[in-house]
Amino acid sequence: MDGQTGEFCSENLDPRIRRTRLLLQQALGKLLETKEFDKISVQDIAEAATVNRATFYDHYTDKFALLECMVGTRFGELLAARSVRFDGGCSSALRAMIQGVCDYLVTAPGAECTRQLPHMEAAVIAVVRNMLLKGLNLHPPAEGVSPEMLAATLSWAIYGAAKEWVRTPGRCSSDEVVEQVMGLVQPMFATAFAEPHS
Repeated sequence: MDGQTGEFCSENLDPRIRRTRLLLQQALGKLLETKEFDKISVQDIAEAATVNRATFYDHYTDKFALLECMVGTRFGELLAARSVRFDGGCSSALRAMIQGVCDYLVTAPGAECTRQLPHMEAAVIAVVRNMLLKGLNLHPPAEGVSPEMLAATLSWAIYGAAKEWVRTPGRCSSDEVVEQVMGLVQPMFATAFAEPHS
C-alpha cells in the first residue's frame, strides 16, 4: 500500500522508494513486538529504520498511514503466497480468503492491542474488499446488486468474524471457524447472484 494514497505499492516504484518503505515497515513491525502502537513515535520508527524524520514524512503522512500500509502489504503478501485469487464465483477462493484473514490476525504484530485494531481493520478489510471487487467485476452479481456494496458487506463480515474468533478465549481451530464463517457469508454471496423472482 502507498502511505499517501492507501493503494498497494506499485511494482513500478523506484527501488530506492520501495527499499525505504520496506525499512520503515520492518522497523514498525519490530517496535510493535515490544511496544504498544500508541507509545511508538515517528522518531522511534525513523531511528529503528536508520532514516531521518523528513524521510519518514516523504513516504507516509503519519504513523497510522505506515501501520495501514504495513498491515495491508503483509496481508496482501500472505494471500499472494497462497495464490489466493477471487474470480467472482469460486467458493474455495472465498474460503482461502477467510483462512488468510484468520491466520493473519493470529500472527499480526500488536494484534492483541485493541487500540491498534481500527488501523489493522482498515488495511485488511481494504485488501479483502479489493480482491472481492476485482472478482465481482469479472462476474457481476444479479441486476440491482452493487458489486461495491457486496464486496464491502462480505469484507466487513469476514473480518468481523475473524476478529471475534481471535478475541475468544479457548477458541476453536482456524479450520472450524473458517467453516462457520463460510456458513454466514455464503448465503449473502449466493443471494446476490440469485435471479430475482418474477
